[in-house]
Amino acid sequence: MDLDNIECVSSSDGMEDEEIHSQITHQFSSKPHNNMGIPPGLTPATSVHELLECPVCTNSMYPPIHQCHNGHTLCSTCKTRVHNRCPTCRQELGDIRCLALEKVAESLELPCRYFSLGCPEIFPYYSKLKHETLCNFRPYNCPYAGSECSVTGDIPFLVTHLRDDHKVDMHTGCTFNHRYVKSNPREVENATWMLTVFHCFGQYFCLHFEAFQLGMAPVYMAFLRFMGDEADARNYSYSLEVGANGRKLIWEGTPRSIRDSHRKVRDSHDGLIIQRNMALFFSGGDRKELKLRVTGKIWKEQQNPEGGVCIPNLCS
Repeated sequence: MDLDNIECVSSSDGMEDEEIHSQITHQFSSKPHNNMGIPPGLTPATSVHELLECPVCTNSMYPPIHQCHNGHTLCSTCKTRVHNRCPTCRQELGDIRCLALEKVAESLELPCRYFSLGCPEIFPYYSKLKHETLCNFRPYNCPYAGSECSVTGDIPFLVTHLRDDHKVDMHTGCTFNHRYVKSNPREVENATWMLTVFHCFGQYFCLHFEAFQLGMAPVYMAFLRFMGDEADARNYSYSLEVGANGRKLIWEGTPRSIRDSHRKVRDSHDGLIIQRNMALFFSGGDRKELKLRVTGKIWKEQQNPEGGVCIPNLCS
C-alpha cells in the first residue's frame, strides 16, 4: 500500500598426514622449480592462495577442506552441493580431509579482500574472514526499503543508485518539513513506506516514514539513518516533531548507520512512533483522512574545548 501524496516543503578417514601430504605436495610447494608452473611475476603465496579457492563457489576454503582420491579439493559447503562427486574428475569424494593444505593456509598472510576499496590491513589466513565481515571498507547495502534490492557499493555509488534507479527524492539542507497524506488510514500494511535522502555537513541521511502493524495496532513511524559507519553516525543528532490541535510529539536521537538494516532499525522502535488514533487526531477533520506534517532537523555535535561537552552545530 502506498502513500497517496507527499509534499516536500523543504577430521580424515584414517589416512596418515604423510599419505595426504604426498598426494598434494606438487600443488603447493613454494620452490620455484616445482610442478606448480608459477608464471613470471607470480609469487608462491599467490599461487597457494589460488589453490585455496574452491572450484565450485570460488570462495576461499576454510577447514574442513575436502579432497577426492585424485587430490582435487573443494570447500565443505560445496561438498554437499555436488552430491559427493568431485566437480573436477567426477570421482566419489568420500571423507578425505586435505590436512596439508589446511596447514599451509595457517602460514599465509593475505590482504583484506577490500584492499582495492582502501583497506590496508594484512591478516593471517584464518583471521582474514572474521575481519572482512566487519571491515569498514566493505561495501554498503542499498538502504532502499521498498524491495529486496541486492545492490551494494560505496556511498557515492549508492546515492546515485537511489536517485536514478529508485527515484528517491534528494534534498540539500539539515531541516525538513514533510506532509504525508493518505486517503484511507485504516488500511495499514507492513510495507507502506517512503524514503527521502538529505545532504548536509557533507554527508547523506535517509529519512524513513512508514506505516506497519505493531502487534495488533497499526502505527506510523519516522526515523533517520546515516549513510556511513556507526562511529561516524554518532557525531550527529536529529529531532522529529509531529503535532496539531495544541498537541505534539517530539523525538530526539542519534541516526542509525545503514550498516543496520532498515528492518532492524524499525523493529527496535528507534524512532518517532505515532499510534493511529493519535495520527488521526493530528490530522483533524472527520478523522477519515491521514494528514501528518513531520518536521525535523539534523545537527552535528561539536566538542567544547573548554567545558568538554558537546554543543550542537546547526547548519544554516
